[in-house]
Amino acid sequence: GSLITLSCLSHRVVCQVISSAVPADSVQDNATSDDSWITRLESNYGFYIGLGLAVFSSFLIGSSVILKKKGLLRLVEKGGTRAGDGGHGYLKDWLWWAGLLT
Repeated sequence: GSLITLSCLSHRVVCQVISSAVPADSVQDNATSDDSWITRLESNYGFYIGLGLAVFSSFLIGSSVILKKKGLLRLVEKGGTRAGDGGHGYLKDWLWWAGLLT
């Protein structure tokens, strides 16, 4: 067989190849096969799915902050007590609740 030498900082290993192994494609896993649609989807589009989720979550977080801020500004325009001064009038505003639930 062939000899392979592997080295790292503190160790040196020599391996001897005795026989060739079966290719990984023909090995079947008991849980799932490599042909499942989830595996193919992740291998082909995993990056784009992650990027889309990141952009979508950023949009939701940003819109949540904007909606809550608009609700607080509407409260100030109506002459209500600001939340920082101990007022709880923002709890009656639907726009603030929409921002919270977003």
